[in-house]
Amino acid sequence: MTIRRALSIAGSDSGGGAGIQADLKTFSALGVFGMTAITALTAQNTTGVAGIVELSPQFVAEQIDMVVADIGVDAVKTGMLANAGIIDAVADRLRHHRLPNLVVDPVMIAKSGAPLLRPEAMDALKHLLLPLATVVTPNLHEAGAITGMEIRTVSEMEEAARRIAALGPRYVVVKGGHRQADAVDVLYDGRVFTYLRQARIPTLHTHGTGCIFAAATAAQLAKGDKPPAAVRRAKAFITAAIRGALPLGKGHGPANPMYGLMPDDSGEPR
Repeated sequence: MTIRRALSIAGSDSGGGAGIQADLKTFSALGVFGMTAITALTAQNTTGVAGIVELSPQFVAEQIDMVVADIGVDAVKTGMLANAGIIDAVADRLRHHRLPNLVVDPVMIAKSGAPLLRPEAMDALKHLLLPLATVVTPNLHEAGAITGMEIRTVSEMEEAARRIAALGPRYVVVKGGHRQADAVDVLYDGRVFTYLRQARIPTLHTHGTGCIFAAATAAQLAKGDKPPAAVRRAKAFITAAIRGALPLGKGHGPANPMYGLMPDDSGEPR
């Protein structure tokens, strides 16, 4: 049996709802073999982040090298990269190995508000990593930080997408989940805008949604989808994961990438 392979380069979430843990669940749910290069360890749950331990850039690079040398990689997803040294090391390894289908989720802040990217690392993210990306998936806060804009409307999302595309990624998805209106994401290929619309699902339990969306996009690219198709399928996947979110913990419970595989009331898979 041939199985496609996706590598997540991201932080660990001890609560299991985001980061490496969410990525591996997403890869498995979509029939892709998941591998990891862990950048940081977080002590967190649904209410917040108590502590972060950043791994050395050299050790992050070594994890990537070992995976590539033996197993191989069909797509890569980056999440929490923490600091400029790690971003530099990751970008170097991506270029060295010529790894395909890079999805960059520019993680900057946790759902609870805890910072996950050092402020001085922004230039490294913009100038070292984004030019390598096949798809970059910022939410409104992240797109605003990258562009220096305040983003509230769809037209401002379009302008942010143009500015981010000018940094080098092939496709930009500015996610609109933090807007109060319907959940509209703007996909830009450097020429044309595509609008991905879903009705908003009223729930507090959205922890890990950005990770799941980016991981699903990477999984679909690994399986051979072109980027627009991969993004559309990832949008449908994250919508189902939010609909099936788990009311765990006392804060923002996790979206559920395994929702489609979990049994319904009859005991059968959904």
